[in-house]
Amino acid sequence: MLKTRRSRPAAFDQADVYTSADVARISGVSLRQLQWWDERKVVSPRQDGHRRVYLPEEVIEVSVIAELRRKGFSLQKIRRVLRYLEREMQKRLGEVLRNDSQMHLLTDGKSIYLEEAPDRIIDILKGARQAMFLVCVSDQVKRLGAAPKKLPRAETAAPAARKGRAG
Repeated sequence: MLKTRRSRPAAFDQADVYTSADVARISGVSLRQLQWWDERKVVSPRQDGHRRVYLPEEVIEVSVIAELRRKGFSLQKIRRVLRYLEREMQKRLGEVLRNDSQMHLLTDGKSIYLEEAPDRIIDILKGARQAMFLVCVSDQVKRLGAAPKKLPRAETAAPAARKGRAG
């Protein structure tokens, strides 16, 4: 009888993905928080064997979520923001990644805006009936580009042999 192999997930280009440790360092959240968000389907990364790997768009989402959590947003309100980001960011994230444009997310938990024109941002803030929170998506992209990624253990040089203690 022939044994069939289970198909493995598609291989990812290591330059295009971030490990959980990279994402935690970039966004300022704990590894446990990332795991919890994955379990709750807030942000679900890809699997590479037993490791979670994140695409750049997902790292930016995690950074925005972390920023909103620090500002006191509930997970329910953050889910609403994420749905909006999924619709709008797919169209406009490429622009932010390629250019030096300044993209800002403004929200009060109900109304959500994604703007890059400074005068439009000011108009939104002036017309708001309650406090609006501003997250600069472009800054999150810059943090992503500035963060050095750790190489997987197989690609790092072997550490020098430890000297034994004389006893």
